[in-house]
Parts: sequence; C-alpha cells; structure tokens
Amino acid sequence: MSEQPNILIIMTDEHDPGVSSPYGHDFVRTPSMQRLADEGSVFESAYCNAPICVASRASFMTGQHVYRTEVWDNQASLRTDAVTWAHRLTAAGYETCLAGKMHFIGADQFHGFDRRIVPEIHGRGGDMARIADWNDSAPKRHTNRNLTTEPGPNDHEHLQYDELVVDKVKTYLSEPGRKEKPWALCASIFTPHFPFIVRQKYWDMYYPDLADLPTIPKGHLDGQHPNSRRLRDFYATNDLTDEQIRRGRAGYYGLVSFADEQIGNILDALEENDLSDDTIVVYVSDHGDLIGEHQMWHKCCFYEESVRIPFIVRWPGVSTPGSRYRRATSLLDLVATMVDAAGAEADWLDGNSLIPVLSGEEEDGDGLAIAEYEGQGTCTASRMVRKGQYKLNIYAGERPELFNIQKDPKELHDLWNDPNHAGILEELNEIATRDWNPEEIRERVINSQQQRRIIGAGTTNPLSPPWRNGNFG
Repeated sequence: MSEQPNILIIMTDEHDPGVSSPYGHDFVRTPSMQRLADEGSVFESAYCNAPICVASRASFMTGQHVYRTEVWDNQASLRTDAVTWAHRLTAAGYETCLAGKMHFIGADQFHGFDRRIVPEIHGRGGDMARIADWNDSAPKRHTNRNLTTEPGPNDHEHLQYDELVVDKVKTYLSEPGRKEKPWALCASIFTPHFPFIVRQKYWDMYYPDLADLPTIPKGHLDGQHPNSRRLRDFYATNDLTDEQIRRGRAGYYGLVSFADEQIGNILDALEENDLSDDTIVVYVSDHGDLIGEHQMWHKCCFYEESVRIPFIVRWPGVSTPGSRYRRATSLLDLVATMVDAAGAEADWLDGNSLIPVLSGEEEDGDGLAIAEYEGQGTCTASRMVRKGQYKLNIYAGERPELFNIQKDPKELHDLWNDPNHAGILEELNEIATRDWNPEEIRERVINSQQQRRIIGAGTTNPLSPPWRNGNFG
C-alpha cells in the first residue's frame, strides 16, 4: 500500500449492527458486510457520538464531541468555519469527495469536500418548525405514525437515491484521476432508514416467515428510566399491534439487505478498477434503530440498538483478516484513524487513532466511547460513557443508568443503585462530567433553540429537493 492510502468510507443511515451476520444475526442476509468482516477487522463495541442523524454526522465530520460542535439536533447547522476531516485530508494532498447524504443543514453543502457528486437528499434541510423548546415542560408529541401505515413491498425514492449514489461512485472510481493522487471518498446511502418500504424481492426475504417480534420481559417496561418512557410517549408507538410490529421489522430487515447489496456493488467497483490493494475500506453507520426493542422505535436514546453502530475496517497489510476487537470505540476514533493514516494535521480531535490496535502494536483493551443527546423527544441534557464491559447513562436532574453490557447485552438489569457497583458508577460518572456540565449544556441548548427560531421565522425548508437533477439545494 502507498504511503498515503486511498480511503473509502461507506456509511449507511440507522443501521443497528445486531441486524447483520458479522454481528451475529442468524437470518438477516448481509453477504457484503460479511465479506468485509472476513477480509478485515470488526469492532464489536463501536458507537456513534449522538443517536440522531445531524448531530452524529457533525461529530463524524469534525472528530469532535457534540458539545464542541454545538450541533444539538436535526435542525442545527455545522459552522462553516468548523474544521472537518475533509479539510484536513485536502490539505494533506488528497482529493476529497462526498457521494450522498451527510445531512448538512444550511447553505454550506460541502464543508471541506473538493467534490460532491450526489446532492443531499434533504436539500438544505432543517424544518425550523420542529426546533424544540426546552422552556416547555415536556417535548411535543411526534405525530408521524408511518411505522403503522407504510411498511410493505413497494418502490421508494430512498431506494432510487441509493442506487444513484452507487452509480455515481462507480463512475468516480473509474476516472483516471483515481490513479494519479490519493483520494478519500465517503459514499453515504440512506437505507435502512425508515420508512420501512422495500421492493418485493427484499420484502419476500423476511415477510411473513421471518417477521419476528422483539422480546420484552414482563415488568421490564414498568421499571424503565423516565427518559425511555418519555420517548415512548413522544413517538406514540406504545399501542402498535403485533402485525404492525412484524411488518415494520420485516421492512427494516429488507432495507438492511438492500443496503448490503449496494455495499457489494461499491466493493465490486473498487476491485474492477484495480484499487482494492491501495484503499482502506471502512463500513459504519450514523446510529442504529430500535425497531420495537424496549417497545421503542427510531433512535434518540442510549440503548444499544440505538447508539451502537457497525464498524468494520479492511486495510490491506495492516488489519488482520477476520480479527475482532471488543474495546469501546466511536466515530471520533475513526476520524482520528483516517487523519493519522493520511499524515494530516490532527490537532483539536477528540478521538484516538486505532492504527496501533489494527497493526497489532497495542492490545485490545477497554477503550472508551462517549455519546450525548439533546435532540428531539427530550428536554434535558444526557450523556453516555462506555468503558470495558460497563455503560453509564446520566441525565440532568434524574437518576443515572448503569449496565454490564457483557453480561446483560439487552440492558434489562439496571445496576445504578447496586452497592457492589458503586465504584464503577463513580469512575464512569467522573469521566462523563470531566468536561461536560449538564446545566451549562442546557443553557447553551436553549440559547441555540431561541436564536434558530428567530432565524427560521417565516422561512420554509423543503424536505424533498429535486436531487435527481443534481440540484444541491
């Protein structure tokens, strides 16, 4: 591999890694993800840094925690002067290119990329009418009940968008310039994000025979944290029928298999253009989806299905084929790893390079992953810390949650009040609050909400832009 390897990041939207064969699912078909896992390294305990699209992607682009980017929710924009990994790699001599969704809000739809070959599916995004108001006593209830009415076999523009992304990526990889200088390409596809509509071929893979139900032990919901109960009420999905749940899950499974097929097409194009040996390939997602676990849907919380992500790295000559790591890691570490691999400027990053781990110079270890959430469905600041086998969630003004993920992967046994775990709770709480004060964060969030409502007054932001004609919004 050359001194400055090419970098290809494939990012899906809303993929819980547990719904894939590399992470142990027993029937969802993901041969392309499995191919990458067999040829590279799997990080089993990887996390996004905010379980919601825009905030997570802003952290991914900058390599910084949410409280530093101040992209709190899906209506917030990343500062135009924020340094992204695209800026860093461009300065190091790379051509940087974005194909597909990155959920940039506002006029700057590049944020450091040299090229953008597929525009944002959301246009300039940001429905200002949905900006939260933390001065209210409780978040307004979400009224979108498409989970109950839409899942089923059909075509959808999200599927067509992803196929356009793949077509443009294939063209990009075939250009002569791919052999002339190092490049970094982010291929970002929309699926398996809801609505859970998928073409008949993929629907038939799972419905009706494999359309299962989540396992929710008796009494579990009664003992849930108040934050989880608020989110269940916010999304108004407490009363779904078993058939509605089965259809929603079947649609999600089909979308995962559709996304996997797109990943395979990109990997094939890399090989067809003789680029595989000189290219680091990374597969990640921006967050997960609960698909009915804990009687919850979408994301927006710290349950594993919401905040954990797939993270697979194939790096010829560095990663060991078939290797697996249990250390806690996050998208911040991915950014630090890319910057390190490119020999680019690494100041102000919050993550740590994984090259020593991938190359075998450093043992696996506990690792560390931190996420926070100030988005829709909540009215308070919250933060998650995962270190080794334990995960702590803290909520401003409310009790924490503590789970042993190794022994309790479904997070059914909260240890926050167990005296035998007081030491680990104290240790993780110190990490969580070392650079993060929930009351200060609350003030900053409210200030941001108020300013953005003034800016957005009287404006409209179409959520269905004419991306087909290349209009960047």
